[in-house]
Order: sequence, then structure tokens, then C-alpha cells
Amino acid sequence: MAEGVRWTPIGTWHHHPMRRGLVILLVLAGWLLTGCGAGAAGVVEQPAQQDRAALPTSQVDPHSGLAWVLEAELPPNAQDTLRLIDTGGPFPYDKDGSTFGNREGLLPSEPTGYYAEYTVDKPGEDDRGPWRLVTGAQDEVYWTEDHYSSFWRVWR
Repeated sequence: MAEGVRWTPIGTWHHHPMRRGLVILLVLAGWLLTGCGAGAAGVVEQPAQQDRAALPTSQVDPHSGLAWVLEAELPPNAQDTLRLIDTGGPFPYDKDGSTFGNREGLLPSEPTGYYAEYTVDKPGEDDRGPWRLVTGAQDEVYWTEDHYSSFWRVWR
């Protein structure tokens, strides 16, 4: 064996600091060359500037004092109901679109007729269930999953 060359048994090659660094370097280079987990075109997709700016700046809506929930975080049935609201229906329940009176006082105080309620089907329920979306006359949307005992403000 040549002077200064250290023999390393096959099972311990990864313990040598130079080899470990080389392996890390090769893995990192491979990751970079394959696009860092990017899409097929090798371009890392990032949200548009307006999408990033459009996220809420706090966890609580300053107008209502309620916590935000992102529309995309709502159950799929709630997202479907929002699409129906956006297009004006047709709605599956006669009460959909009727006035929500805010008798619980959990939403900002507004004149009668300001809020409308919509049923969101909850899987496993055999009636209208507890899930609702409530909309305001200025396009605000509120979500409740416990039949008006609590609300979140929906960020759209």
C-alpha cells in the first residue's frame, strides 16, 4: 500500500469525511440538475405576486374579529356551494339564500336582510346538517360547521 494512503474496509467507506462530503455534493448536484423538485419543464412554480399579496396579513379579520379560513381549506362540499352562490344557483334546499338573522350576534351587526344562509351537505348526515355558509351584502363569506355556534371568515 502506498505511503499516506489509508485502507478503508468496504463497510465503512461512508464514515470517511471526504467521502461523506462527496456523497452529499453528488446528491445535491443531482437534485439541482433535476430541477429541485420542479415541474416537468424544470421551472419551479411560485404563486403569482398578486396571489402572495392576496393572503390575509393577520389571522383575524379586523372587521368581524373572526379567524380566517382559506377557501381552499374548506371541505369540498363547501367549495361547491360557494361556486353555486357565485353563479346564482340552482340550490338544493328551499332555505338556501334565505335571510340569516344573526340572532347569535357572532357576525358584525348589520340590518335585517344583510346576510343570507346556504346549506353545505355534510357527508353522513340525512338532513341539512350543521354546515352552513353565510354571505353578506358586501360579498363577505362566513363558514360555520356547528350550526351557528361559531364562525370563521372565509378568505377568497
